Amino acid sequence: MSKPVKELLRKEFARRFADVSSLAVVDQTGVDAVRTNQIRARLRDQGIRLTVVKNAMARQVLREQGMDAAVEVVEGPCALAYGEDGETAGIVSVVRELLEIGKETPALTVKAAVMEGQVYRGDDQVEALSKLPTRDEALAKLVACVLGPAGRLVGAVSGPSRRVAGLVKAVQQRHEESAEAA
Repeated sequence: MSKPVKELLRKEFARRFADVSSLAVVDQTGVDAVRTNQIRARLRDQGIRLTVVKNAMARQVLREQGMDAAVEVVEGPCALAYGEDGETAGIVSVVRELLEIGKETPALTVKAAVMEGQVYRGDDQVEALSKLPTRDEALAKLVACVLGPAGRLVGAVSGPSRRVAGLVKAVQQRHEESAEAA
């Protein structure tokens, strides 16, 4: 491959990985072309990209992007999986989907994952990463933690005020009734 062509490819990969801060390294050796196409379509529907790139070029681009932790896990035959818009599909959901596909297609394995500089290597660590909450799940738990006590606080404040309002209304009605009777 000529140097100008390599430079064009390097620029394209740099553009693709510009917003990526987390990715998974996948080994798909032994997966036939038809199954690979089906896997890519399934991942695309989930907002996940799967890119096969020469390791030397991937290391160079990842180094340029400041993802030094990812450089060390790019070895042997591999593909890089990541969310389409950087973090639209967080790495946890990417790994979850890849592990689900791996159950159906044993030849596809997740070799490692990198999440914000932290490397998860090996089956145990990758499995542990897949059990972490996604960004949306974590935000939902946070909102639930805030709304629970806030709801009780609103109930505690509004309960006595309702009683006082009821008493004021009762006094007002008695006053109106006594005014009508007189």
